[in-house]
Amino acid sequence: MRKALIFDWGGTVMTDTGEPGPMYLWKEVGLVAGIGDAIRTMPGCVMCIATNAGISDTAAMRKALARVGAETWFQHFFSSKDLGHAKPDTRFFLQICSEIGVVPSECVMIGNDYEKDIRGAKKAGLATVFYNPGNIPGPFPEADAVITNMFHLPTILNSWSS
Repeated sequence: MRKALIFDWGGTVMTDTGEPGPMYLWKEVGLVAGIGDAIRTMPGCVMCIATNAGISDTAAMRKALARVGAETWFQHFFSSKDLGHAKPDTRFFLQICSEIGVVPSECVMIGNDYEKDIRGAKKAGLATVFYNPGNIPGPFPEADAVITNMFHLPTILNSWSS
C-alpha cells in the first residue's frame, strides 16, 4: 500500500448535489456510500483530501466535512484556492506531495473526475483510482484501477502492496 492517499472531495468523499454556495452551508450534506468504511480499513496511510471547488477554500471544506463527522478521517486538507494551482495541473499534485513530505510514487489519487483528478495525478507520477459510480464506459488509460463502489477501494489498494 502507498504511504499517502489523496481523495477528491465533492463526489468522491461527500455527495455533490450541486446546491449553490459553499457546501458547508447546504441544507443537506452527505457522504458517498462506503467511503467511511473504506477509509477506516486503511490504517497507517497518510489521509489527505484535496478539492478544486472554486467557491470553497480549505476552511470551508473542513466545515462541510465536520457536518458529517468526516473531518477527523484526514490529516491534511488542500484546496486549489489555497494552493494557487488547480487540477489537472501537475503542480497541484506535486505541491501536495511536497507539503506532506512524500514523493509522487508514494501516493494514490482517488477521484471521480477522470479529466481533472486522474489525468493530472498520473502525469505528476501518482498512482490513480478512478471512482466511476455511474459506470461510464472507458477506456481510462491513466487510471491504474477503476471502481464503481467505494467498498472496493481497500481491496484494490491492498492488492498493490502484495
